[in-house]
Amino acid sequence: MSAESRPAAQFVFRVHPERLAIARLPAGSAVPAWAGGSWCTVSSTVDELSIVCPQSRVPAEVKHERDKIALGIEGVIPMTTVGLLAALCRALADAQVPVFVISTYDTDWLLVSADRFDAARAALERIGHRLQGSLPAR
Repeated sequence: MSAESRPAAQFVFRVHPERLAIARLPAGSAVPAWAGGSWCTVSSTVDELSIVCPQSRVPAEVKHERDKIALGIEGVIPMTTVGLLAALCRALADAQVPVFVISTYDTDWLLVSADRFDAARAALERIGHRLQGSLPAR
């Protein structure tokens, strides 16, 4: 990646210590009691209810993808920041790492599959970022 395409700042990414799942329920579903835990986000649209939470909480009969690793940018990212997610996603795409992005009020999280964690780490380090933490156990 050329210097022009790198984000201006280098960031530290915190690796969340639990594996997460991305679950899908039908549109209009109530948020279930199992949605919660140490890391949880719920998105409701006209098409679906999506829940990201520790995979140990998601019932087997619910449609979901498991073994997601959350990489959170340390600190507060101003809402006026331009191009950060594009640069991060570009680096991950170049390394053939699919990414699921979640933004909170303060920061951004990149969810990658556990089997692509090492490639994601290498891709982010290649553009000057650092990860704190290691791949969570199953």
